[in-house]
Amino acid sequence: MIALKGKEVSETIKQQVKEELEKLHGYVPTLAIVRVGEKPDDISYERGAIKKAESFGLSARSYVFAESVSEVEFLEEFKKINQDDAVDGILLLKPLPRHISEKKAEEVMDPAKDLDGISPLNLAKVFAGEKDGFAPCTAQAVMEILKYYQIPVSGKRAVVIGRSMVVGRPLSMLFLKENATVTICHTKTASLAQVCSEAEILVAAAGKKKMVDASFVGKDAVVLDVGIHVDENGKLCGDVDYEAVSGKASMATPVPGGVGAVTTAVLCLHLVQAAQRKGRQV
Repeated sequence: MIALKGKEVSETIKQQVKEELEKLHGYVPTLAIVRVGEKPDDISYERGAIKKAESFGLSARSYVFAESVSEVEFLEEFKKINQDDAVDGILLLKPLPRHISEKKAEEVMDPAKDLDGISPLNLAKVFAGEKDGFAPCTAQAVMEILKYYQIPVSGKRAVVIGRSMVVGRPLSMLFLKENATVTICHTKTASLAQVCSEAEILVAAAGKKKMVDASFVGKDAVVLDVGIHVDENGKLCGDVDYEAVSGKASMATPVPGGVGAVTTAVLCLHLVQAAQRKGRQV
């Protein structure tokens, strides 16, 4: 089984970002990362995104709010970040605390700065198959991996396990745009393993640790693992039992080092594109 490593894909996107930056004539786009609370996962992702942005020649700022911040105060401050002309793109770390409506935050988000495709307008564009909307970074990262490794998508049967608006549903639309035949599954799907085993391209985005074993994978299928968990030994793992599927899949993304490595690279690409669309010049 061939490992579809994200590092090589990320490096290719880095070169693309470099070429796009040249069109901005020295202007350095700025990313705003908005975090509420001190969840370790959010802090880790924030650090990784800042490090990746800076390595790509971009600027990044953190806007951190106490978990106790009121919904009214947060939305007011979030509007200010949206309206700040020095900010070219925004990443809102979710989930937000229960007392803050994610829907309200998504509606406040400026679609032109919405790098992770959470605003209603950007999602509508993704579902309509339009090119000028930002798709969620993780969903696009899956497509970037397939593109980099020259894995045909058109005419193929793709099965996506997961129906979230962050990955499952928008990713299904991206597959449709590339002329794949798509089935969306989830943990309540009857005969889930059998349905998945018929896929030529299988994407696991259910959020359940190592749920995809050999019974889910057809011979020579391509498996992409979006999950990120910590196993019983304290090591990172995904939704796919990587060792278990290695005898049947032809290719698969490892965890860590797979889709996650590409997601932040896509975020950087979106940031440069957002700056270009604003007509940034020095």
